[in-house]
Amino acid sequence: MKHEVLGKCPVCDNELQITEIHCYHCDTTIRGEFDLCKFCKLTGPQKYFIEVFIKSRGNIKEIEKELGISYPTVRNKLDEVIGALGYQVEQPKNLVNRKEVLEKLSRGEISKDEALRLLNDSSEC
Repeated sequence: MKHEVLGKCPVCDNELQITEIHCYHCDTTIRGEFDLCKFCKLTGPQKYFIEVFIKSRGNIKEIEKELGISYPTVRNKLDEVIGALGYQVEQPKNLVNRKEVLEKLSRGEISKDEALRLLNDSSEC
């Protein structure tokens, strides 16, 4: 049984490096230091999301339906994958990070009224 190449160490969560590849057809083995492709470094759920994204040709409505998630969740998952591939995820200026506001609210760092004000102000941008 063959297994998919791991992108991160299961012990310390750092990136792994391939040091040996082998051809079972001609029995050739090559040793060295080989980098994994960017997509190998994605988690299983991130790879599945990309698979659904490609199959749906990037149609957000189809992705929402297939995964049973909302538009903001699709956007968050896409941003997560973009970041995992090593690209900067740019947030529009003046847009409040809703997740950050809700986390601050749950930690008691801001009041319910302040959270509502921040969320309502951001939706008007």
